[in-house]
Amino acid sequence: MNPEQPRRAGGHDTPLAANHTSDATALTQRMQAAPCNDRDPMEVLQALRDELDGLDRTLLETLRQRLACCCRIGLHKRDHAIPMMQPHRIGVVQARAAAFAAQHGMSPAFLRAIYELIITETCRLEDEIIGDKPGPA
Repeated sequence: MNPEQPRRAGGHDTPLAANHTSDATALTQRMQAAPCNDRDPMEVLQALRDELDGLDRTLLETLRQRLACCCRIGLHKRDHAIPMMQPHRIGVVQARAAAFAAQHGMSPAFLRAIYELIITETCRLEDEIIGDKPGPA
């Protein structure tokens, strides 16, 4: 199994969206992938929630790191008089997200919406940094 491929709850090695035909099919496969054993259902639910909480922490930390990197990019653009807007770069990021969605049985519209928010915040931060203008001495 590809280590970058999401795993089913409980650590099973079957990809979440293997052989998906639609978002609904992939979601159904994920729902059926829930661990089925003799443990107390509430214990299983708590374990799944704990797993989700850990994933959320990772997601938030990754987002923080991404925004920090974008701030460094903004400083570099400011210091070297590079225009803030790089429309081709936005297209590259959006295309990569769409390809990821297709490969993993996710909704392209969902990832587009997430990246639209991320890009909007990135542009706001870069605009704030570039607007400060101390730049080259």
